Amino acid sequence: MTRERQMALYRSMKLIREFEQRCLEMAIAGEIIGGIHPYIGQEAVAVGVCSQLTERDFITSTHRGHGHVLAKGADPRRLLAELLGTLEGFNKGRGGSMHAADMKLGILGANGIVGAGGAIGSGAAWAAKSRGSSEVVVSFFGDGAMSQGVLLEAFNLAAIWSLPILFVCENNMYATSLKLESGLAGSAARRAEGFGMVARTVDGMDVEAVADVAGDLIERCRQGQGPAFLECSTYRFFGHHSVLELLGVEFRDPDEVVRWRERDPIVSLGEQLGDDVVAEIDQAVKNKIDEAVEFAKNAPSPDPKDALMYLYSGTAAVRPGVIL
Repeated sequence: MTRERQMALYRSMKLIREFEQRCLEMAIAGEIIGGIHPYIGQEAVAVGVCSQLTERDFITSTHRGHGHVLAKGADPRRLLAELLGTLEGFNKGRGGSMHAADMKLGILGANGIVGAGGAIGSGAAWAAKSRGSSEVVVSFFGDGAMSQGVLLEAFNLAAIWSLPILFVCENNMYATSLKLESGLAGSAARRAEGFGMVARTVDGMDVEAVADVAGDLIERCRQGQGPAFLECSTYRFFGHHSVLELLGVEFRDPDEVVRWRERDPIVSLGEQLGDDVVAEIDQAVKNKIDEAVEFAKNAPSPDPKDALMYLYSGTAAVRPGVIL
């Protein structure tokens, strides 16, 4: 991989990290109502996979979705504005942290329902195949989704119809607080293989390894060889939700957290680039997130009288007391 490519990967991961750290601070301070699910630690997965996609490709995301959205090219200003519930957000503040979407960039939405993105992604892949296009869909989900019926049904239909979709399991070893071995029989990759899909497992803390394997699988999908599955072994450095940080709750072994933090994908790649390059990129990213915070905090809030707008497609007016 070229040095320029490494710099691009580092820049994208650092953007996500800086964005998430700032959002975590704002959530704990009560500025982001409802809090967030921090993506800190898992940046190599989103960046490695999305680096292999084109602007025309699609992704579906999860409740822990800011990293995927930013890696696909979303404007951090508008994403933060969405988190703050303002009109400058992607969805005019209606979606918030768990439902950010930008159809123009192929971001079909984060999703608060565990595993639901698999079905949406399969639908988008079916549409792409029906159009005869070369578009590919990537559906991100966590290990906790591997026992959700909707995801397994999506696997089944994608395999039967040979759809151009890559299912990406971010295995961070915990479904909220449930350890993987207590909630998943067998392995994620073996389950996918049971549907006839090609399945690979990769070190999700190594962005270059993720990019290489994801690139091969995405190209396979693009060439009409059916769906594929990628399991990325990764780790979230913080708890399931920002409220746990606020309350000081930690259910994991502190030594385990320390061990995984020592494998920080941003630090690892930064060591290859050198201090001068890292310092320059870090400062540019900080400036960009500073700008995003300023933009989002000064964006106008929705008018309460418009609370029922955008609930339905089309031009039908929706008024209090009216049932459509």
